[in-house]
Amino acid sequence: MNFYTYVLYSAKVNKIYIGQSSNLEKRFWEHNNGLSKYTKRYIPWEIIYKETFESRTEAMKREKELKTQKGREFVWELINGGVRQLTDSRSQLR
Repeated sequence: MNFYTYVLYSAKVNKIYIGQSSNLEKRFWEHNNGLSKYTKRYIPWEIIYKETFESRTEAMKREKELKTQKGREFVWELINGGVRQLTDSRSQLR
């Protein structure tokens, strides 16, 4: 089973959401259908970044890294075009 760390972006309100899941497709559907308390206010969302891991522990560790100031700077660089590859690229945080 794979685990994912992902970043969602709502262009409507210029917000990001960082999370992790073992079922990214289902979790994305939940975000865009109002089933997540925080994200329902900012629908629609798009996945702008994801990484795949073999364990939930690794995915959670990466989620925590992306939620730091440096991680959020990396995400905003993605949004603003400063980083070219958006999915499954390993960031400069490591």
